[in-house]
Amino acid sequence: MIGKTIDEIKIGDKACFEKTISETDVYLFAGITGDLNPAHINQVASEQTMFKGRIAHGILVSGLISTVLGMYLPGPGTIYLGQELKFTAPVKIGDTIKAEVEVIEMVTEKNRIKLRTVCTNQDGKVVIDGVATVMPPKRA
Repeated sequence: MIGKTIDEIKIGDKACFEKTISETDVYLFAGITGDLNPAHINQVASEQTMFKGRIAHGILVSGLISTVLGMYLPGPGTIYLGQELKFTAPVKIGDTIKAEVEVIEMVTEKNRIKLRTVCTNQDGKVVIDGVATVMPPKRA
């Protein structure tokens, strides 16, 4: 399975992926990464923060962007080269997040694509905004 090559992509192409962030997701991510910040795993301590409860790791949520890039646009075979991220709102356990990407720039001679990357919650509020740079796959 191979994703779209640069010749099959155009400015304005879009793709998305949606997932509800579960308590299991947060605990597994904390265990895998070692990020045991109480804001993510301690209900009592997190209630004393500005968020008034536990929030998902920002990088866990931004991983949904990787899903879109690696599975849908450009898709399998894509090399993720860089990402600028701005975390604009917290993601609570139980929030449904939609990660969307849109092609905004193409450098055909270098086989590079820039995409706007946006994650929104179930209320349409932007929780992450940024720009990714990828190298789409090439046909063998």
